[in-house]
Amino acid sequence: MSEGNNAAWLHLADGEQVVWESRPHPISMGWRLPLGGGLILFGLVFLVWTATNGNELVTATGLVFSGVGLGVVLVAYVFWTNTRYVITSGELYRKHGVIARNVTQFRLDRIQNTSLRQSYFGRLLGYGELTVYTAGSADPELTFRYTPRPERAAGVLNEQLEGGSRREREREES
Repeated sequence: MSEGNNAAWLHLADGEQVVWESRPHPISMGWRLPLGGGLILFGLVFLVWTATNGNELVTATGLVFSGVGLGVVLVAYVFWTNTRYVITSGELYRKHGVIARNVTQFRLDRIQNTSLRQSYFGRLLGYGELTVYTAGSADPELTFRYTPRPERAAGVLNEQLEGGSRREREREES
């Protein structure tokens, strides 16, 4: 729980604590990672193959392929590292964006239902989709896509929801 605790975009109320935070599973980088890796590898193989040739134009072509591949991988990595999911003792947050920042936040006491979905590959690779619905809305309010170990995130969220319900009942009884 390193970045979220002191991030400028995360506004914790007095007594509020971060109970879970993550970024999406690396598979969320999708086709960019294998494409970039393939271009890097192709460029390096091309460089080695043409190194004995001595043709500068052919060698430059290998460098261009490797450079483009590295750029593709870096862009995917930057977008991946700038996406965060956070559950606190009172709110949910989803932050994404590199140049512009988009932060979705709402209180746990607004949550009506949650759902957890994992495809076959998601179960195999350890990621899923945690969706949250709020009272008065049939549409999903917030979705944590490609969540690593989504059952853990759902468990933490349910613990916080049960704790909030318990505190609400205790307040009403007082």
